[in-house]
Amino acid sequence: MEPKFKRVLIKLSGEALAGSKKTGIDFDTVLKVAEQIKICVDMGVEVAVVVGGGNFWRGRSSGQMDRTRADHMGMLATVINSLGIADGLEQVGLDVRVQTAIEMRQIAEPYIRNKAVRHLEKGRVVVFGCGTGNPFFSTDTAAALRAAEIEADVIFKATNVDGVYDSDPKTNPDAKKYDELTHADVLAQDLHVMDSTAASLCRDNKIEILVFNLDRPENIVKAMVGEKIGTLVK
Repeated sequence: MEPKFKRVLIKLSGEALAGSKKTGIDFDTVLKVAEQIKICVDMGVEVAVVVGGGNFWRGRSSGQMDRTRADHMGMLATVINSLGIADGLEQVGLDVRVQTAIEMRQIAEPYIRNKAVRHLEKGRVVVFGCGTGNPFFSTDTAAALRAAEIEADVIFKATNVDGVYDSDPKTNPDAKKYDELTHADVLAQDLHVMDSTAASLCRDNKIEILVFNLDRPENIVKAMVGEKIGTLVK
């Protein structure tokens, strides 16, 4: 199999890592994802990962809490997931580095762009935790920012839906799935592929986004070799 991309950033949803448990980390799911990432690395692809924290905590859904503090709690949730993913990747034989936007030297490297790129060039998977390190920015925005910084070819947004729809397919059985969209379509139609900050950042830096379902982890490899899955935003 010949990969279509040289350097890819995979945005994993926290909920997808919870598997059927719906909360916390389902390590069987993590290992299945790790095995697919290993296939990609073995093909010569450089892989970076940004992970959400919604399986533990969502800052924007914290009710009466101070939003800044709630978002900091969400950043810590992404670190839990980052360490879990790193462990799964190491168990399948990959060399991994976790970098966090908030310094926590005992468990991860601080995020340094040049160091991250060097790790990728050496065949290591780099997992980015803590989002952007700033409140009011989602992990989707972190994925767009890191993809721009490391000059990734594409963002794979691996989530719990199989693409982008014109309405919620869980509540509307007649929802229409898109095969391809532009960034302008996403912003104009408010399609919730990712939040508007992230979508704008991808548009301005000409970063393609491929949205697909992580329920089938093999979709990661299918996407990598250019099979038609999910929805492409370009």
